[in-house]
Amino acid sequence: MKRASFAVVGHPNKGKSSIVSTLARNDEIKISQHSGTTNHANKVSVETARSGYELVDTPGFQRPAKVLNWLKQHANSADQRANAVARFIEDADCQKNFPDEVELLTPLVKGAAILYVVDGSRPYGAEYEAEMEILRWTGQPSMALINPIESDAHIEAWSNALAQYFKTVRIFNPMKADFEKQLELLAAFAHLKPEWSTTLNLVTEDLTAARLAQKENCSVILARLLEDLCLYQTSQKVLDKPQAEKIQPLLAKTYQYWMVDREQKSIQELFAVYAHFHTDLSMDRLNLPPDLFDCEQWYMWGLSKQQLLTVGVITGAAAGAAADMMVAGQSLMLGAVGGGLLGLGSAWFGADKLVDAKLKGLPLGGYEACYGPIKNKNFPYVIIGRFVYLYQQVSQRNHAIRKTMEINSIALNEQIKVLEKSAQKELHSACDKLVKQKPVENLAALLAPLFE
Repeated sequence: MKRASFAVVGHPNKGKSSIVSTLARNDEIKISQHSGTTNHANKVSVETARSGYELVDTPGFQRPAKVLNWLKQHANSADQRANAVARFIEDADCQKNFPDEVELLTPLVKGAAILYVVDGSRPYGAEYEAEMEILRWTGQPSMALINPIESDAHIEAWSNALAQYFKTVRIFNPMKADFEKQLELLAAFAHLKPEWSTTLNLVTEDLTAARLAQKENCSVILARLLEDLCLYQTSQKVLDKPQAEKIQPLLAKTYQYWMVDREQKSIQELFAVYAHFHTDLSMDRLNLPPDLFDCEQWYMWGLSKQQLLTVGVITGAAAGAAADMMVAGQSLMLGAVGGGLLGLGSAWFGADKLVDAKLKGLPLGGYEACYGPIKNKNFPYVIIGRFVYLYQQVSQRNHAIRKTMEINSIALNEQIKVLEKSAQKELHSACDKLVKQKPVENLAALLAPLFE
């Protein structure tokens, strides 16, 4: 299969590098508001499971009118134009006097298709026609992309002008284009050159499959995080009870440090799943509200007290129903009712209980100071709420975006409510088991619907 190659070209500061960064899912590519950030043609390979293609980030046109005059002096007819462009990039004087245009046109002479980028928020001007005419001289298949950097005020004018030079014109904002929009653009690429259609169709299929695998990976990461945080406790053996009491504050600090560090590592794994390695997402600037151990504010991330009461009824009733099944229904379903009331009471009275701190006498002498685990019924929901919200931000974040993420709380209950009733019950039962430090089978599968 022939490997597709696309040169992203245009005027400086029209978002060429941003488009390359988004399509390549690569946050290493330099992006700046200042002209001249890209000085050389930089080839970026996009690899998928069975295929791939290349994007070439190029410098912007600097003196297109003078370059077009040079080309006209070296071509007397249309059949000579492509050769004139090839002579231009090889000419020593041109390399000295027009370095940006030489860098820009070289990948086109070598067979790359053209992706011409303009800013739809700026007025169309006749000065762009020299650029488009030069690109037409190369004879390569081409597409125009209108990037509405600040607004869509001039898109109509640009569309009318670009249609005179390009068969295909698309509106594409690299900062906002979601995954489906990116796939649509790849599908349009496949029509530029028939011999590239097979390899680009494979790219689209691979990216779709990889997207599903990313969601599965995220549910596994969250499952491991939940198990670790809900089951973790720390302890220290000492000689006597005063020593055990004295060491409790140190254990508390150790416990909290480990818990926070474990959550941050899972978030780093989440970033890695979506290849956000160099984007400005430093952990100390995420400013996750509230603090992981600020119990009074947990309801911002997890469930409210009223919602916890409802969950208590659901999980308690489920346990009672199981007891009814064991006695073949002879309890007249009193088990379900009683279980519900028991769940309600434990959910309410345990809602603000945080961490167990215990002193235990040892059989052979001495004491053991223990700290943890957290038995607050809201705790698993808090961890789920924080992680799922970050997932929503990271999975939809285009790689061209460089600003730090702003994190706010979400209504986790609203996300749970859209699940199937059976999925809701399974999730609540799993959280109930985690709070009681009981193992949960297939936890990742139970969490997977939250990532749909």
